[in-house]
Order: sequence, then structure tokens, then C-alpha cells
Amino acid sequence: MTDLSRILENARIAELPNPYFGKVRDCYDLPAEAGGPARRILVSSDRISAFDRILAAIPFKGQVLTQMARFWFDHTADICPNHVLAYPDPNVVIGKRVEILPVEIVVRGYLAGTTSTSVLTQYKKGVREMYGHVLPEGLRDNQILPTPIITPTSKAFDGGHDEPLTPQEIVEQGLLSQMQWDEVSGYALALFARGQEMAAARGLILVDTKYEFGLDAEGRILIADEIHTPDSSRYWLAAGYAEAFAAGTRPPSFDKDVIRSWVGARCDPYVDDIPAIPAEMIAATAQVYIDAYEAITGEVFVPDLSGETPLARVRSNLAPYFV
Repeated sequence: MTDLSRILENARIAELPNPYFGKVRDCYDLPAEAGGPARRILVSSDRISAFDRILAAIPFKGQVLTQMARFWFDHTADICPNHVLAYPDPNVVIGKRVEILPVEIVVRGYLAGTTSTSVLTQYKKGVREMYGHVLPEGLRDNQILPTPIITPTSKAFDGGHDEPLTPQEIVEQGLLSQMQWDEVSGYALALFARGQEMAAARGLILVDTKYEFGLDAEGRILIADEIHTPDSSRYWLAAGYAEAFAAGTRPPSFDKDVIRSWVGARCDPYVDDIPAIPAEMIAATAQVYIDAYEAITGEVFVPDLSGETPLARVRSNLAPYFV
């Protein structure tokens, strides 16, 4: 394991304009250059979020996720335009500023999931018609669906809950026009097919994933945020799927919930103070992210160790954008 002291806990840089600090990303909106698009700096920190709070900082997590998203943006640009303009640092993407569409787009290839809006949760309650699809009787936990489906939900704000939607409701409620829905759904299914194909070649199953689509200043639909990372997607290891499915157990996967499970076993994380997380747990989680990067991309992860600290490196690489 590489030096675990190199952590980008935050990227709060006073010289950059119009800051917005999220749970994991620190963002800055840049003024548009003459004739160019409005831009946003997105810095992926090493913070890890769960239970609506920050649990810890995981060395190299931000670099892993930025570089994995870069891998997938590069390999899907022929399918769908994306927001990427530049990568000035391993943890940073400069993107076109987009207006995120008010519909959460999740594509699912299997009857899986644990949230209240997942198809497995709904199916086990006896629901067969959901999200504008009718699922057949007799499906089992984690079974492949007859065809991948989109399960859209409303985007909740101010602490609200996402609500399931059908394509008809999306259009009737004015969330998207029919033309926009047709374009978004076409992009989502094509991206998912590419992701499944490439994952299969690496011995993996891309089970489901979330996409963020937005409109640029010209009204074009782009894919933004991240794509096919372990934080936005569920992957199973293909070699163990058939045996697990036959036994009715959860297929083997990248256990990125190492810290989440550890914390959940020791307190009520929505109420209690989070106990100190031991260094070995931090190291194990860092290794999970690195292993996932290498398994998914087929590339060796090379941590960027330049600069006195990760923040010093990021500052140096973003200096041309200071105002």
C-alpha cells in the first residue's frame, strides 16, 4: 500500500471564484471566457460520505474516482457527449457548467438493490408494474432481468425522498419534454450496454448504475458528474455469480461498504457521534478503491505523489484559474 498520509481532505482554495462545497466534491464556477462555455471546477476530495455525513478521508479515493470516470468518459464519448473540458490534476476535472435534469436516471440489469425504490424491494412487496415496466412472475433475488430497464425517480431536495416515476409521468409533469426523455433514455441504455460489454470482458457484471444528465447553455444534453464508478454503480464478480445465485446468496462484489458496515455495527450513525475509525479500516477501504479501479479499467493505478501535499499539488495545478 502506498503512503496513506497523503490525503486530500478538502480543496478549499480562496483564490478560486464562486465556491460550492459538497459532501465529497469542492467546486468552483469560473466565468465564461470570450466565446467559450461557462465552466465548473470539480475537485474530488478523499472524503467518504454515508448516513448523510462525512465518515472519514480515504487516501487516493478522489484520484481513483476521477480517473475511473475519465476512463469511462473516454470510452463512451462516441455514444453520448459529456461535460469534460480538461483534466488539470488527477483529482480535478474542468467541465462545462450544466443544468442537471430534474430526473434521476438509474439503469438496472438485474433484480437487485436494497433501497425503498429498488426493483427488488418493490418486487418482494408484490409489485409487478413499476417505473412503466411490467416484470414477470417468478423472478428470484439477483436474477437477470429480461432486458435492462430504466427506473427513473424524481430528484428530492431539502431532505425530501426520491419518488418513482414512469416515462409518461415525467412528460406529463413537465420534468422533461418527450423529445428530451427519448434522448436521455436512448443515451442511458446505450451507455449501460457499453458498460456491461466492457465489464464482461474484465470478468465483471455491471448490475446497475446511476447517470447524471444535464443541459448545456445551448440546450444540448450531456452526461456529467461521474460514470460507471463503484460509487455510482453496482458491480459483481462474474466468476462467483452463478454459484451465489443458485444458493440464494449475495453475489461477490467490491465491498466498498467496509467503513459503512463497521460504523453501523457500533452506533446509530444518524444520531450518535461516529467512533474513531482505526487506521487499518482506512487502509482496507483505500485498497478496495484501488482494486476496483484496476479490475474495472484493466490499468495499474499509479498514485500521484508529486507536490509537498495533495492540496499543494492541486493548488499549483489550478493556479492558472485563480482570480
